[in-house]
Amino acid sequence: MSTKRWILCAFVFISCVLASSHRPLDENQLFVQDVLQSDGKDYCKPYGQIRDTCCDYQSVESIQSDTFSKIQALVQSKFFKYYKLNLWRECPFWNDDGLCMNRDCSVATTDESLLPEEWRQDALGALQMSPKGSAFQPFKVCTYKDQDFCVADDPSDQDVVYVNLLDNPERFTGYTGPSAGKVWQAIYEENCFNIVHKMSEGCPTCSAISPVPSNSPPLGPLLQDLAGPTGDDGDDEVCLEKRVYYRLISGLHSSISIHICDEYFDRTTGQWGPNLDCFVNRIGAHPERLQNIYFTYAVVLRAVTKLDDYLAQYPFQTGDVAEDEKTKILIHDLISSTKDCPATFDEKTMFQGADSRSLYVEFRDHFRNVSRIMDCVGCEKCRLWGKLQTTGLGTALKVLFAYEDKSLSYRSNPRLLNHNEVVALFNTFNRLSESLEAIQKFRKMYADRLAPPPQQRQLAQTVGDWLKWLLDGARTMAHKLIKLGQLPVPSFLDDPLEPLDPL
Repeated sequence: MSTKRWILCAFVFISCVLASSHRPLDENQLFVQDVLQSDGKDYCKPYGQIRDTCCDYQSVESIQSDTFSKIQALVQSKFFKYYKLNLWRECPFWNDDGLCMNRDCSVATTDESLLPEEWRQDALGALQMSPKGSAFQPFKVCTYKDQDFCVADDPSDQDVVYVNLLDNPERFTGYTGPSAGKVWQAIYEENCFNIVHKMSEGCPTCSAISPVPSNSPPLGPLLQDLAGPTGDDGDDEVCLEKRVYYRLISGLHSSISIHICDEYFDRTTGQWGPNLDCFVNRIGAHPERLQNIYFTYAVVLRAVTKLDDYLAQYPFQTGDVAEDEKTKILIHDLISSTKDCPATFDEKTMFQGADSRSLYVEFRDHFRNVSRIMDCVGCEKCRLWGKLQTTGLGTALKVLFAYEDKSLSYRSNPRLLNHNEVVALFNTFNRLSESLEAIQKFRKMYADRLAPPPQQRQLAQTVGDWLKWLLDGARTMAHKLIKLGQLPVPSFLDDPLEPLDPL
């Protein structure tokens, strides 16, 4: 091969290598990158006003940052770490044949002898005695009041157990497939005012599943069971109350998905930890889901703030006076931090129209159905946390919509909330707060994945400088050889060399 031909071939080869380093991302990867790096701002960090609330995203993140350590300390206290429920109540809507047999699906219950005497079944039974006799069991007839947004477990049921939430963390269990999908399908399609199609209009990301823009493969069908929540362009004709309901359900669902991705089991290493691919597929590539987590946090925060006076007088009764006083101090400290900020949600704008009563009843009854659907979850641990968080969100709705402000006082209304509702409300608030904390963690993980370490960057720059020198030399030599041979100059030799950016 002649020298001239060799140099031309070498130049073409190096040009191809350079071009391949600039190969564009496919459409899905470009979409994810646009969402996660919008306008050069932080990954997955929304800006501006949260629709249908009184606050913006920055304010919510500021409040969450100020209160995170406080709510974490609170849910680890004796009163808030125990939750009482029936883990084995039959599904009222369909025959459940999708029980999860994985070890991680199981729940460890707590022996009642280890609990305060005030909480035990015998004490509870004594409180339920009626003039009609011990055979009278009103809870067998109805386990909720007109003001309740949840259908609670019957406290007199022999299958009700206590669970230590700290011993049973919410995380990935491997529970998936038709059984898991059927639960959320029933919630979205049958208990969301039949507005799913309207809330999805103008929402190009509602059904998109996109990989992280890297060489790692996307996850499979496990990640494809999240129903498409709200888009900002197609839901203007949906009334405020229905929008709020839908966003609350979507925000709760999205928050639960984040917990699964944040506590994900890596079968290769045998370790639990955050899974960025899981997060991007479930949440990061769907900004409307991310927005709804902030929305749900803002609503629950408003309910927690309104309970300040009630909880100041609430008897926590753990059997330890010093522990009870410590719990009250933690509660006061937490709520004081939230009250320093303006209200995040204005519940008085809801249910004000001509059909407000019927809309309220429909709103409440739909949510009651959601609480009952949680008994159809085939994984014990998923059922535990699903029931707890729907109860927590239902308690927040009860505080905001079922009572006048003057009734939110322990002196005038001591039975406003029971033990389970207080525990569920603050644990739900904590889980939402942990979701916002996890979002910040995933931001950093995404940035680290796109930005290689300094040593790699330096090596890439060195290689890039060397390639540029080689190409410049090849260009000059090719020009000389072509001039000597009186050959026409190929157009690619006259094009300016694009700056090399191997990353």
